Amino acid sequence: MILHTVVPYELIFPTESSRFLSQKMVTYNGIPLLVQEDQQGYRIVRIMSSNPMDYMSQDMCPGEYLSM
Repeated sequence: MILHTVVPYELIFPTESSRFLSQKMVTYNGIPLLVQEDQQGYRIVRIMSSNPMDYMSQDMCPGEYLSM
């Protein structure tokens, strides 16, 4: 089976569902993001956009925290 998707393999076939309970999809400044909630706020896990310009932003890269 071949999947042509931007969704990570781990989200389609999760091995441990408790690991993904704190992750959610949000739209921040018009950019779809996969974020994970922790004590400091929402940390960007993955940019889910198909627009290449969305990946050029220095303040919206995986590992950064969102100010919501």
